Amino acid sequence: MSEYDYDLFVIGAGSGGVRASRLAASFGAKVAVAEERFLGGTCVNVGCIPKKLLVYASAFREELKEATEGYGWSVGEAQFDWATLIENKNREIERLNGVYAHLLDSSGVETIEGRAVIEGPNSVSVAGRHFSARHILVATGGRAFRPPEIEGIEHAITSDEAFYLEDLPKSILVMGGGYIAVEFAGIFSGLGVEVCQLYRGPLFLRGFDDDLRAHLADEIREAGVNLVFDRVPTQIERCSNGVRVTLDDGQILEADYLLAATGRIPYSADLGLEKAGVKVASNGAIEVDEYSQTNIPSIHAIGDVTDRMNLTPVAIHEAICLANTLFADRPMAPSHACVPAAVFSQPPLGTVGLTEAEAREQGFKVDIYRSSFRGLKQTLTSSRSRTLMKLVVDQETDRVLGAHMAGHEAAEIIQGLAVAVKAGLTKGQWDATLPIHPTLAEEFVTLREPVGLID
Repeated sequence: MSEYDYDLFVIGAGSGGVRASRLAASFGAKVAVAEERFLGGTCVNVGCIPKKLLVYASAFREELKEATEGYGWSVGEAQFDWATLIENKNREIERLNGVYAHLLDSSGVETIEGRAVIEGPNSVSVAGRHFSARHILVATGGRAFRPPEIEGIEHAITSDEAFYLEDLPKSILVMGGGYIAVEFAGIFSGLGVEVCQLYRGPLFLRGFDDDLRAHLADEIREAGVNLVFDRVPTQIERCSNGVRVTLDDGQILEADYLLAATGRIPYSADLGLEKAGVKVASNGAIEVDEYSQTNIPSIHAIGDVTDRMNLTPVAIHEAICLANTLFADRPMAPSHACVPAAVFSQPPLGTVGLTEAEAREQGFKVDIYRSSFRGLKQTLTSSRSRTLMKLVVDQETDRVLGAHMAGHEAAEIIQGLAVAVKAGLTKGQWDATLPIHPTLAEEFVTLREPVGLID
């Protein structure tokens, strides 16, 4: 008989926690997972899935315009009903919650409802019940962040609340320059809402390739979003029409809502980490080694709560590696190199590998291949939207270090190209690949002349 109640006790039933639980159980471990909110975590409930559904909804407006303007379609007056969209979205989320519950149950994992608190290196409590475990895994994800220094910040909503608004606003201020802010600005604009996006820096999406950032700013402005950079709200007040926001230059803006999309922080507070002696960074991130182990050997952490690379597939990858390390005698350290990512803006961005700036900072001498063009679909319409594609290539080895795109289907296209970048294929091998014509993606294998060189 084991000296512990469980071989693995997981705190948090998001994508990472669920995958770690199921895989550990398949290796013969006795596993329990505790969840205080909803199965599936941020991604399923207030993140990737509902966000993408709203992106789909918001894109139809432009697609209808193109269809009637250039492709001979004639439709009656288009109408949009926010309540129907939200109701259908909620139903899909409930279905996915059920799928996760079934997956855990069919894997032999015990699900415990409630907030788990770590009592020691091998002990956890949930609502007064105490459990012992050989290993404890913290996979609690992150939570929306409101800048506390802004007076009246309590009057702002976050992306969590945006998914459940009873009515579609007529106007909204979006504060932030990360992917969440950019995506929600596009969603609301596409649904006909007057949108103003505020960002404290000179250009949003810090960390993405600079050419993509500048290109997307132009595209978003063309779509009707008012981008206000280098400005910070200093005060938020309730008013009869919604909120009144004062900026640091004295400008006053009013809208139905202010959406604070200013990032997410690790959800690690009040978990008993300090009591157990687990090291936590100043921003709340749980510090782990390359195998996702904390300074306490029996306690581990994966996903957004570690603030390494906050993407759902990364959390799942970390979960797979941890389960193999602990219960299959196959030590695996997760790799965070060449991870593809997308921003579901309008148009979307897709990226994998090094940006031009990163490559130069790392000492590479690079050739830059870049193309900006109007897609075939837009040629019969008045749309001035353009696609941007870019490759960063190492001069010495000819290896493609990074691929970046802004335009329709960017995420789908970059997903395929990520295999080539991850495999370290050369530009010559890309050039030897025949294109599919006519497609947007063919441009990536027909780029022949570099547009920028570094000595």
